[in-house]
Amino acid sequence: MSEHVRFPDISPTTWEHPTDRAALNALRRIPGFDVVLRKLVGMFGEKSVRLTFKANAIKVGEHQYPWIHERLLKACDTLDLQEIPELYVSQTPLVNAGAIGFDKPFIVLNSSTIEIIDRDQLEAVIAHEVAHIMSGHAVYRTMLAILMQLAQTRYPLAGIAVRPVLYGLLEWSRRSELSCDRAALLATQDPDVVMGALMRIAGGSRGEDLDLDAFIAQSDEYRDDKDTIAGIYKVLAALGATHPFAVVRVAELRDWIESGDYQRIIDGDYRTPEVDEETPYTDDVGDAAAGYAGSARKLVDEVGAKVGSVADKVSTAWRNERDGNAVD
Repeated sequence: MSEHVRFPDISPTTWEHPTDRAALNALRRIPGFDVVLRKLVGMFGEKSVRLTFKANAIKVGEHQYPWIHERLLKACDTLDLQEIPELYVSQTPLVNAGAIGFDKPFIVLNSSTIEIIDRDQLEAVIAHEVAHIMSGHAVYRTMLAILMQLAQTRYPLAGIAVRPVLYGLLEWSRRSELSCDRAALLATQDPDVVMGALMRIAGGSRGEDLDLDAFIAQSDEYRDDKDTIAGIYKVLAALGATHPFAVVRVAELRDWIESGDYQRIIDGDYRTPEVDEETPYTDDVGDAAAGYAGSARKLVDEVGAKVGSVADKVSTAWRNERDGNAVD
């Protein structure tokens, strides 16, 4: 077994997916975005969000879930996060985890997540959330969680007013997950562990043996499905989701590994804050935005073509049935 690699002074831009940075940059340009952000921070604030979890969750440490605490320390050490974030375990049947907060983000693990994945896989989940904090995602993810709650429950009219910001946040959130899956791989340095965690989160149950190779094959099947109707459903199914589908995340992670970028970083070739200062962020975002815009245009074109194809087929079938009835 090879020695576990640490990444001293690594910059989060090393693992950030280009479309993550591009989507976040586009999000910040939505009219009213800054206003909504400031109002939400003023309404809720760091203290109230943190107190909610302190009152109804268990804070992980040396005496509470010590093995989870050890995995947190290991992930932070590998990714070189100096200030260890607080971590809470919250009792809930929903399998999930999150990085929450404005000024001092913390991590929340849902109890069901701990029940269905093994300890190595949980380390991948923790590292994923550590990466969200290091990339500065937590404040926007907290904003998204609050807006979704407001839109769905207490203030439906407010939800309508902030819908452009909400949809923009959802689009960015899906992209940001791809970034942090990469960081989870850098932290664990075992693709099977990260992909296994995604498989478990997708549909695992306690004590059930699952086959990762079969799940990877399922990912290939989904990615390669070019059927017209299936293509439309893929787009519609993603709307309103905070995370990409697990099979898509597996495919994206495999693409990143096969590109050679993962091994290059393991070998010590990665970005540092000094490199970020030498490379203007606007240039980096500009390159990413070009790719993001290109993929967005391609998506729109594909959907338009598919919808047109379906309409043609329906129209043809209707004419054939009409003409057939006329002959009878």
